[in-house]
Amino acid sequence: MSDEADKPGGRASIPRSAASGALRYEGKERPSPRELSRRLGQLVVGRLMEHGRANYQFRADQDPSYYLKVLSSRGAKTLWGKDLERALSASETQAKIGDLIGARRVSHEAVTITARERDSDGRVVSQEAQLAHRTRWVVEKVKFFADRARLARQLRDEQIDVRESVRAHPELKSSFLSVRAAEEFAEQRIADPKDRVRFLDLVRGALVGSVQKGEPLPSVQLRNRVTAAEPRISTPRPPRRDEPTR
Repeated sequence: MSDEADKPGGRASIPRSAASGALRYEGKERPSPRELSRRLGQLVVGRLMEHGRANYQFRADQDPSYYLKVLSSRGAKTLWGKDLERALSASETQAKIGDLIGARRVSHEAVTITARERDSDGRVVSQEAQLAHRTRWVVEKVKFFADRARLARQLRDEQIDVRESVRAHPELKSSFLSVRAAEEFAEQRIADPKDRVRFLDLVRGALVGSVQKGEPLPSVQLRNRVTAAEPRISTPRPPRRDEPTR
């Protein structure tokens, strides 16, 4: 399994289709926004067999990348992506070889890559900059994702006792504070009740999705009011008579 954006330049990079204007990589069209969205959030579960730096697809004519090889219920899978190295080293659970892990794509960011065309001997004969996407990953032991699913259910429940929930799950405090800050903002700035409800649903939904996917929990502190975060406009004092005019 791989991501087109993380695929370094190959032998037959085609910059654009004259007919459609679609950006292409190695003779294939760049995945559509719908396809990219479909990939996001999918959890690949398996036992970590090996990982490391290697040329993409283990081919000598490709650029360096990073891979994870997992043994899933459907057999061995190899995931490719430069961000996998960071995701593994920065993970909360610090998975090791032999651990049952989950790997999830959580976002795509726009990047510029260098597409290289090589000859039969592997020498670069031409190269050009192309727009692409790069996947951001979360890689953790499986229990991490089960815990995050439970936290997401807590945050999604609008009828829950927030104090009790935070007492049981202190890591959710910042998320509930974010919801509260959004409620204060909506109360002060959004007059239409229906628009207010839609705004709060979007905020809560985004937070729930982030928690469930395994992204870092927000770190915020609730001010007294949303307006407390706004810049203050001070009125300059008039100069005294003995001060020079500038």
